[in-house]
Amino acid sequence: MNRPNFLFIMTDTQATNMVGCYSGKPLNTNNIDRLAEEGIRFNSAYTCAPVCTPARAGLFTGIYSSQSGPWTNNLAPGNNIATMGRYFKEAGYHTCYIGKWHLDGHDYFGTGICPPEWDADYWYDGANYLAELTDQQIGLWRNGLNSIEDLRANGIDETFTWAHRISHRAVDFLRQPVRDEQPFLLVVSYDEPHHPFTCPVEYLEKYQDFYYELGDKAHDTLEDKPEHHRLWAQAMPSPVGSDGRYHHPLYFACNDFVDDQIGRVIDALTPQQRQNTWVIYTSDHGEMMGAHQLISKGAAMYDDITRIPLIMRPPQGTPHHVDTPVSHIDVLPTMMALAGINKPAILPGENILNGLSERGVMMEFNRYEIEHDSFGGFIPVRCWVTDRYKLVINLFTSDELYDRANDASERVNLINDPRYAAVRNQLHDALLEYMDTIRDPFRTYQWRQRPWRQDASPRWMGAFRPRPDDGHSPVVRDYDTGLPTQGVKVEEKKQKF
Repeated sequence: MNRPNFLFIMTDTQATNMVGCYSGKPLNTNNIDRLAEEGIRFNSAYTCAPVCTPARAGLFTGIYSSQSGPWTNNLAPGNNIATMGRYFKEAGYHTCYIGKWHLDGHDYFGTGICPPEWDADYWYDGANYLAELTDQQIGLWRNGLNSIEDLRANGIDETFTWAHRISHRAVDFLRQPVRDEQPFLLVVSYDEPHHPFTCPVEYLEKYQDFYYELGDKAHDTLEDKPEHHRLWAQAMPSPVGSDGRYHHPLYFACNDFVDDQIGRVIDALTPQQRQNTWVIYTSDHGEMMGAHQLISKGAAMYDDITRIPLIMRPPQGTPHHVDTPVSHIDVLPTMMALAGINKPAILPGENILNGLSERGVMMEFNRYEIEHDSFGGFIPVRCWVTDRYKLVINLFTSDELYDRANDASERVNLINDPRYAAVRNQLHDALLEYMDTIRDPFRTYQWRQRPWRQDASPRWMGAFRPRPDDGHSPVVRDYDTGLPTQGVKVEEKKQKF
């Protein structure tokens, strides 16, 4: 078998609203748009969780963050959790990761230490980038480059940026003569267009007078929305006025800049590599930009932060679109299928290139960050998205239901509308069943007991579900017998003490 190569490119804080081929906005994402013209564009792709580390956990472990460990920013996966790098390295791939990781549980920047499943010669997380800067330059990068004048005064060009240095290493990796001797998985992970929005001055000059039209979602009163949305809006007031336009030149400039960096790497593929390489592009989550009176990201499931770009360009084939909902959780199983790697039972995702039937995908939110209580602290949310609807269960507050076909702006909350009771309950049942199937550790009878679900009874006892096989770990043994588990069973005996 001639196994394909993989060039996996991701950005940070770049939902579909920031990509031209999805949004229709003049955002100069020409290289991403070209990738979409040549590949498979997923129009209903969703993050696993609209916050950095949990989203990355879904992408790089194939397991929801609540299962793998990092259910909030700056927690790490358990040591019995395999990553994309491990699966592919054990299958004979040269595995290389360059750029932002944010999955080691240390801090935003990382430790600078390469995990054993990736090539240490190319590892370049935030700590590695910081190590190349002086303390003065670090201060500039994080807090001192907020205007055209700042960029000019400090002589900032592309060579200063993390993005450029990531691209430089990726190009070097691809151009090594030995690259054609072994299939490779190259992950290129950019921090941009995430804060602090560092880019050359010529990009910022383009967007001084650029205003993003938010449309109807700029005028959401939040009257029928969950309480924590209103508290969020009060704590972090939106900069969007009555004209419904969002103005943030640094964000849009950096969005443009990172697209050019992506183009550098894609164009570095040799003709021979191009004939045998899948190029995959996505992002972890988005930015609210003042829609629904909210900024940043957090405990909400609006498309502004959850609907992410996902494009897969094959070595050859007919470009097309896929409208069926897919998830970050599907990316690793799809790549494994293309590489001929057996998918272990522990991965709940599917091969999204193998023809999709009607399905739903789940998103979760638990907490923004372990270090502080900003963004409300622990706010457990589960969401179920289908072709037509989006159901959001906010465990501590009130719930939401949106008609994706007739209310793309997600202004009208239908959760208590009797006309939608039947479909709402069907979605609810599907979500609960999925949470049970994947062994969501935060499952509780309260997800079932919602004010609008009068026919639901509390479930105090449930089935025993052993940890599925991951292809690496020792056999899972039954607590009572000490023997290998035999799969799902209904627990009938009383709890032992």
